[in-house]
Amino acid sequence: MSQKQRIFFWSITAALGGFLFGFDTAVISGVEQSLQTLWHLNVWEHGLTVSIALIGTVVGSMLGGIPTQQLGRKKTLFWIAVLYLLTSVGTAMATNWPVFLVFRFLGGLGVGASSVAAPMYITEISPAKSRGKLVGMFQFNVVLGILIAYLSNFLLQGLGDDSWRWMLGVQALPSLIFLIAVLNIPESPRWLLLAKGRVEEARDVLNMIDPETAEETLLALQANAEHQNKNARLFSGQYKTPVMLAVLFAVFNQVSGINAIIYYAPRIFEMTGLGKSSALLSSAGIGLVNLIFTMISMNLIDRFGRRTLMKIGSVGLIVTLALVARAFYVEEFSGMTVPLLLFGYIAFFGFSQGAVIWVFISEIFPNEVRSGGQALGSFTHWFMAAIITFSFPYLAEHFGGGNTFLFFTIMMVLQLLFVVRLMPETKGTSLEKIEKTFVVH
Repeated sequence: MSQKQRIFFWSITAALGGFLFGFDTAVISGVEQSLQTLWHLNVWEHGLTVSIALIGTVVGSMLGGIPTQQLGRKKTLFWIAVLYLLTSVGTAMATNWPVFLVFRFLGGLGVGASSVAAPMYITEISPAKSRGKLVGMFQFNVVLGILIAYLSNFLLQGLGDDSWRWMLGVQALPSLIFLIAVLNIPESPRWLLLAKGRVEEARDVLNMIDPETAEETLLALQANAEHQNKNARLFSGQYKTPVMLAVLFAVFNQVSGINAIIYYAPRIFEMTGLGKSSALLSSAGIGLVNLIFTMISMNLIDRFGRRTLMKIGSVGLIVTLALVARAFYVEEFSGMTVPLLLFGYIAFFGFSQGAVIWVFISEIFPNEVRSGGQALGSFTHWFMAAIITFSFPYLAEHFGGGNTFLFFTIMMVLQLLFVVRLMPETKGTSLEKIEKTFVVH
């Protein structure tokens, strides 16, 4: 296996955590009505059934930095695979509602932890020149997982009263593949050296990554280890810049309205006068557009840089959101105007924020606080996702579609200012050099 193939295999293995993250998040859409009928759930219980995994995700992302630092990136990915396997088998075989909730919550923990561990692992084993593309595979796999979950639900829906068990249980297969594949990847060289002082093991992995730069990177890491504060606290003044960048980036990612649009696309399309079947078809189109433009972004992120993609994306999001808001204000819902605008919105999102967020947050934190920093960015992302997802139906009903989309538009204007004024470029730069830029010594 060549050097490039080896790194690609390691990266795609970690990115399988993203595929299962997407699949686990979306699969509930195909079974929630069956579960409501089966267990006679009231409105509150039904809401908890759908959202319990999201609650687990918030908890998993908040705590995900602890095992990545204590156990290592590889072992954490292994236990995430175990959680995914448990949740797929457990939910498929659940005999009552409380058991189902427990296993869905465990799946949420896996999703949250994988959004911390997988991008961090890929960042730490990738050469600087291709880091953006390789970390971008995580987001690509998330989007692919969502699409495959919708397709899987569609194909399995005709299997009778227990079809919901098959829809949930089929996730066991990719979970098992993920678990086995993780056993065949090395530990992160940065964790080996900086957390455990295992120099020779770190050197071996660095030689597998890039023999030409291995010694140079090892020396930089050893120098880093000598000056590293073993008791470093993420929320100290020393790390205020990366903390601010990560939190703002994660907040802007969600106040763009992305989760409101993905989760409530059929409802939005019906608000504009489309029939139910057309609305569902348009929702499937959103998933496909997201996948295509995430793939395009992956292939451009290392060539043009993170800031360039974010500038283009921000302008596109402002224009498309503003036009959707205008359509609601003047009630111009003829034909496919709003669906086409939302396809454009998704294209700009997938091209910019969708692909850039996990790359950027995983790059900007110094080695000694990367686990905590990645967890902070991931937690902020999921916490804001929960708020936007839960509040969107209320906002749309009480303030109307025009005002809701105007709010998202204004947030994207602020994001553009953030990108132009505050966001640094990190393409093609080693993690140790990026650290020198951000950390106040």
